[in-house]
Amino acid sequence: MIDTHVHLWRIGANGHSWPTPDLPAIHRDFLMDDWRALAGAAAVEGVVLVQSQPDARDTEWLLALAAQEPQVLAVTGWTDVDAPDAVAVMERLARAPKLRALRPMVQDLAADWYDDPARDPVWDAMTRAGLVLEALVRPRHLPSLARLAARHPALTIVIDHGAKPVLDDLTEWQADLAALAVLPRVRCKLSGLLTERGPADPPEAVAPAAAALIALFAPERLMWGSDWPVLALAGDYAGWQAQARALVPREHHDAVFDGTARATYGIAA
Repeated sequence: MIDTHVHLWRIGANGHSWPTPDLPAIHRDFLMDDWRALAGAAAVEGVVLVQSQPDARDTEWLLALAAQEPQVLAVTGWTDVDAPDAVAVMERLARAPKLRALRPMVQDLAADWYDDPARDPVWDAMTRAGLVLEALVRPRHLPSLARLAARHPALTIVIDHGAKPVLDDLTEWQADLAALAVLPRVRCKLSGLLTERGPADPPEAVAPAAAALIALFAPERLMWGSDWPVLALAGDYAGWQAQARALVPREHHDAVFDGTARATYGIAA
């Protein structure tokens, strides 16, 4: 089993700016040994580390960890795609053996962020390098992301956290996600849903959104991720894993919990 979405950070180091002290549950260092303590009990064998800071130092640190840690199977990094040397920096990063994706942090940016043609050379360079574009977005970004996918049909795109749906208003989100789901190089993560609940909502409140993701993307284009340690704001590692395994039809488990991640990120069996 592969966990496709884990963050690590050191408070005050490697470009750290978040989490801030107002989130005491996660405002501390989280390192590989902390993840192993949970993942071993959950029978998770490998991990995709995902950047958490919009800072090159964070990505360089994750890549250094990956070079030392066999359980790190891939890294999703960050680079400033609007920098004048963005293509050159991306091409340098792509030489790191375990860098498999880049993730601009778009969730708090304009809804049409992906429409800017000035960024097209970066997406073209990522396609040539075989890198995945990981999309940290909210529902309002999905139409723009679909237009980018249409302009760059050879670029593999992974939508993080199902685009963070508003759980009590899924109609437009589902329609916009369906427009992306018909594109063969678009994938999605079954992750991050618990933190989108209202404070009084039970874990079961994510079931309709999860069912939509499964219907649209499973099995070959849906993959499970914990979103740990952000998950600690809303649930626990073993509980979310068990809930996801119950939501995903058993015949899809091999793909959703392992095979899709290997195919997407080029991870050997």
